[in-house]
This record gives sequence, C-alpha cells and structure tokens, in this order.
Amino acid sequence: MLTAEQREIRALAREFAAGEIRPHAADWDARRELGAELFGKMADLGFFGVRIPESYGGLGLDAGTFMVVLEQLAWGDAAAALVASIHNGPVTELMVRHGTDAQRSRFLPAMASGETLTAFALSEQGAGSDASALATTAERDGDSWRIRGSKRWVTNGRRAGLVVVFARTGDDTLGAFLVDSDADGYTVAGQERTMGLRASETVSLELDLRVSGDRLLGDPTRGYAYALQALEVGRLGIAAQALGIAQAALEHATAYAVERKQFGRALTEFGAIQAKLADMIVGVAAARSLAFSVAARRDTITVGGEDPAPAGSPSVAAAAAAAKLLASETAMSVTDEAVQIFGGYGYMRDYPVEKLMRDAKGTEIYEGTSEILRYVIARDAVRGLGEQ
Repeated sequence: MLTAEQREIRALAREFAAGEIRPHAADWDARRELGAELFGKMADLGFFGVRIPESYGGLGLDAGTFMVVLEQLAWGDAAAALVASIHNGPVTELMVRHGTDAQRSRFLPAMASGETLTAFALSEQGAGSDASALATTAERDGDSWRIRGSKRWVTNGRRAGLVVVFARTGDDTLGAFLVDSDADGYTVAGQERTMGLRASETVSLELDLRVSGDRLLGDPTRGYAYALQALEVGRLGIAAQALGIAQAALEHATAYAVERKQFGRALTEFGAIQAKLADMIVGVAAARSLAFSVAARRDTITVGGEDPAPAGSPSVAAAAAAAKLLASETAMSVTDEAVQIFGGYGYMRDYPVEKLMRDAKGTEIYEGTSEILRYVIARDAVRGLGEQ
C-alpha cells in the first residue's frame, strides 16, 4: 500500500514519463542514444537526488519511493530509468554509507542537483558475476593510488563526471575509488551495441591513472563487501525497472486486445487471450508486492545495524535477489505474451511491445543473472539451516 506522498510522487513521475520520455523512446532506441535534454529535465524534478539526504540537497526518500520513481521512468523507457537507477542506487549507497564527511560534502550536492552524473565500474571481461576475480589493480604510490586495468559494461561511463571504480588492492582484497572521468588515463574504449536498452550508454573503459589518497572510498580492504552492498540496492532498482517494463507491456496488450477484432469479435472475448491477460496481471502484482516489501524491510536497517528479519527468513541480500529474479522473469514472460497477443504486429518495430521484450531480457542479466540470483537465494537458505 503506497502512502499519500508516494502516490503523489508516482503521479508526478508518470506524468513526466508520459510527456518527456515515452514519446521519444522509439527514436532514442533507433539512435542508440538518450536525448541530451532529458538529463536536465530529470534533474529539475529531483530525480537524481531521490536517495541523497536532504542535508546534501537531495530528497532523502526511502527505498520504496525510489522504486516508485524508477518504475514510472521505466514505464516510459527502461534506458532512461537505468541512468537514474545507477546514480541513485549503487553509487549513492556507497557514498552515503562509506564516504568521509569531506567526500560527502564535496560530491553529494552536485550529484543531487544533477550537475554530476555518476557511474559504477565493477565488471570486467573475466569478472562478471564473480567480483572476486577482478584483474584491475590499485597500488599505493606515496599518498596516491595508481589504478590500471579495464572495465566492461559501464552504464553512464562516458557521460558521468564521477565513477566508482573497484580495483584489487592486495591478493585477496578490493578497494573502491572515486575517479573523475576527465582524469588523464581514463579512456572510453567503445560503446556496446546491445539487443535491448539500446539508448543506454554502456561502455568499456581502459584505466591507467593516478588518484589522490582522498579518493579512496572507505576501507581499502573491504571493497568486496561494498560491492555486495551496492548490488543489493542495485537489484531492487532493476526490479523496479522490470516492473515498469512489464506494466507498460500489460497496458499495451490489454488496449490492443480490446481494439483488435478477429472473426468479428474483440480478442478479449476469447478465453485464451483472457487467460494470458489474467496471468500477466497476477504476475506483475506478485512481483510488485515482493519488491516493495523488500524495499520496506531494507529501510528498517540502520547503517552498521543488524537485519531485523525473524529467524529462518531470508537475509535482505537474498530477498533483494529474489525480488530482482521474480520481477525480471515476470517482465520477460509478460512482454513475451504481449508480443504474442499482438501477433504479427508484435514482431514489428512499428509497435512498442517488440522493444519492451528486448529491454526485458536485459533485466535478467545485469546486476546478477537469474542463475546467480538463484545461487544467492539457495546459499542463504542453506546457511540459515546450518546456523539453527
């Protein structure tokens, strides 16, 4: 159940998505680029400061409200939502939880206003789901750090002004560093050509640069734990995006089924189509319920505090994995059925459900594949039994 404030914010985000995002989504998808004007408009409404504390110029909203905004943005276009998700999710999470007072004062106000867009550089060619396999290194060099290596699949990597880069600081340790994208040795090696989310700026990076000691984020040996924390909130963000995609597909399919006639009858009069729509509605509702319940639970945890979950229930990390798993697979099944309801038209680029199906597939892959998420959930359950 949404609060009155969340309903107001949802209406604002939906109005923005309907007027400023959805009309351009097909063009952005074809051009493989979001319109430059979008970023300023999102900033004006505070969409880049959703999770940043009010003391630093942000809105200071809870995780559930963050997901409300993302779902509506993704209803307009998932690529636009992904920009806000990375910025407000993993990067803001790490800065607020582990940044020094000086780092927060320096970076958070500019992040909240949209003056500085951020990116999250964790994955590499040989280290996708396995963050412990990172090859990028960070070596102490006096009062500085020398970072060398390559990163893959970095959303916002070209447009961002600040990038959180994970690098190996020892044989078994990782660190997180705040890197300016205009630093000497920060090179965008190329932009990926993706199946879906085509307007998203997903790039490869080549790094050979030096950063001062004050750019280290938190403890130089705890980067792996930081990455897991970032993925936890990131997975909730992807769940919200998947819900937006699924809701858009459901609405398009329902409207088409009412309008389209075969054998002199609307598609909605056929039992097979009724069954499809019913399953789509139930799936979206179930995924939304799980995702928002996990978001509410996560906000009850204080920084450094314990997960208040009752014994035997999944940890918040496993619950976030479950929310992302269910929402992304729901988005894939709902968009698949939407294409089927549209029939031959659904397979054509002239109709919106084809794009939604391509976008939905991405949510099953980034921020943890469905296979990895099942491993996380099962491992958590087994660990819980072992502790009883």
